Amino acid sequence: MLFCVLLFALPSQGQQNKRDSLTFRLKRLETANKFNPKDTTHINLLADLAHVYRFINNDSLKNISQRALKFSKAIGFVHGEIKALENIGNYYSDEGDREKSKFIFKKALKLCKETQDKKSELNLINGLAHDYSYEGNYAQALNLFLQGIDVAKQIDNKHMLSILNESIANLYADQKDFKNALSFYDTVIAINKQLGNDKIHAETQSNMAYLYKEAKNFDYAMFNVNKSIITFEKHKIYDWLAYAYAVKGDVYLEQKKYQWALYWYDQSDMLHRQHLDDERAKIQLLKGMAKVYLGLGRDSLALQYANEGLQLSQKIKTLQGQIECAETLYELHKNNENHSVALNYLEIFKKLSDSLSLDKNRQSLSLLEAKIGYEQEKKELIASNKTALAKQRNYIYFTVIILLILAVVTFLIRRSENIQKKLNKELHEKSEVVSERESELHEINRTKTKLFSIIAHDLRGPIGALQGMLKLFTDGEIGKDEFISFIPKLKADVEHISFSLNNLLSWGQTQLNGVTTKPRRTSIDKIISGNVKLLSELAASKSIKIITQEFNESQLIWADQNQIDIAVRNLLSNAIKFTPENGLITIELEEKRDVFQVMIRDTGIGMNKDIQKKIFTDTTNITTYGTNNEKGTGLGLSLCKEMIQMNKGEIWVESALRKGSTFFFTVPKAEKRYQKAG
Repeated sequence: MLFCVLLFALPSQGQQNKRDSLTFRLKRLETANKFNPKDTTHINLLADLAHVYRFINNDSLKNISQRALKFSKAIGFVHGEIKALENIGNYYSDEGDREKSKFIFKKALKLCKETQDKKSELNLINGLAHDYSYEGNYAQALNLFLQGIDVAKQIDNKHMLSILNESIANLYADQKDFKNALSFYDTVIAINKQLGNDKIHAETQSNMAYLYKEAKNFDYAMFNVNKSIITFEKHKIYDWLAYAYAVKGDVYLEQKKYQWALYWYDQSDMLHRQHLDDERAKIQLLKGMAKVYLGLGRDSLALQYANEGLQLSQKIKTLQGQIECAETLYELHKNNENHSVALNYLEIFKKLSDSLSLDKNRQSLSLLEAKIGYEQEKKELIASNKTALAKQRNYIYFTVIILLILAVVTFLIRRSENIQKKLNKELHEKSEVVSERESELHEINRTKTKLFSIIAHDLRGPIGALQGMLKLFTDGEIGKDEFISFIPKLKADVEHISFSLNNLLSWGQTQLNGVTTKPRRTSIDKIISGNVKLLSELAASKSIKIITQEFNESQLIWADQNQIDIAVRNLLSNAIKFTPENGLITIELEEKRDVFQVMIRDTGIGMNKDIQKKIFTDTTNITTYGTNNEKGTGLGLSLCKEMIQMNKGEIWVESALRKGSTFFFTVPKAEKRYQKAG
């Protein structure tokens, strides 16, 4: 018996995990607040859990599916109703009540067609077709499988194409028509290659092994079944593995290698006892084991398995199982000289065999007729469609002429509209260009105004004071000694003017003309130490101590040296400016993944949150006084931000009033490729 190729739950390790997962999700949902059993999520979980229970516990399959059906009908959830009916149909099919299962499958199919649920329709066609094949109506089964193939092609479902073609191959194999069976298996193998799923291919191989066994080609049979067993064992697909073990036992049985056959039947029997609830597959195992024990001369065990197989075959109405078990029982009782009992089983065997033989001949013809009839229906439908298309074509030609005339008129209208739109678009673009230029001019004028304001208020004062002092000296109003006493103050004013002027020029250049950043390998140590040395005298004048960590000259950055130099100088100058006498400034460098992070911490006056938010904004010009009334242009931090960002770094501040401020900025490391370039 070939194993049915169905889209049902495989009791593999993965399916058991799925069952556990679904059970957990159901319990969690059912214990949640405001749980509604008629919720579609709950119904879908029930249907999926029932689906998994097939071949594991058929009673659970039925009970859970009936709950899902009840809830689905209550809220009109058609998809849930279809899934529940499919599961219930599977239950009755496995129990041998095919009249009930066919009725349920047909009812679900009607719902599928009403809702255009093609995926569920394929599953139901497959299940219904197998019901017809179980009862020997191969013609109707073939017709349904062919319909299923058309639906699978419509939605490009290659998995179902493989299953349906394999089912047709199995029909032909059951008729001993190995040529047609192998022809369909060639199609199945080609589809499986496209799918690239080793589990699906292993299912095909196990069925082909049974086919080759029936054709007495034992080498091919053994090759295919061994390949399939490797895959099933790897993925722990127990129902197919049990079937493959039984097929391997059948191959050895056909060659009268009874001990080997018994070994593989025992392996299959172990899986059935531990994991499966599949009576149809178990019949194949029972009749095989009965024949093996008969061959080994162990009549009592042969009798036990043959009786069990016959009873199970009668229960689910499997004709082939009844024939083979009756034949084994006949031979057993004949060997034991129980002639009356043997004769009874011989009569059963003959009656069933004659019926099957007659059916086989009739079904062989029916299969051919069904296939020819189906192809003829398709040809007639195609011919009918061609006639209808010819009529429609004449209407289409007439319609096309009218449409062409309308198209020409529409084209002329649209062309005129497009020309007008193009002109409007050009005018709009030119207006935008003018507006942008006005905006740029306004910004340049604003920047110039700001520059002149700074020059007028922040630089003119110190320069005027210096000019006045020199005039007093040249006019003789102050003496040489008195003038010399002012030199430290004049020196500090000149240095402040120089520092502010450098900032002003740098900032003005970025605002008016833009600055080109030219990064190269640069030592961050040299930049920091150079600025510490430059401003050390200013720090000493306020008795401020500057502490720097020991830097490594190999700590190279990839940046524009002048721009980073400006940033460091301004940050350090600000720290000195806002730190009172006897204060402390700390400079540290931390190496991170792609950047160096520089930290400049002072013990100065700090700043509030509002000032922290404003100091880096381009639109704000905050001029503040240091602890010794040092005055700046208000450009320093804005300039620092621009210099750092142009070198792909970031800058930020952490500060607290009367506790000091800490400025951080990052700058990229010099990578190896830059080092080579340098």
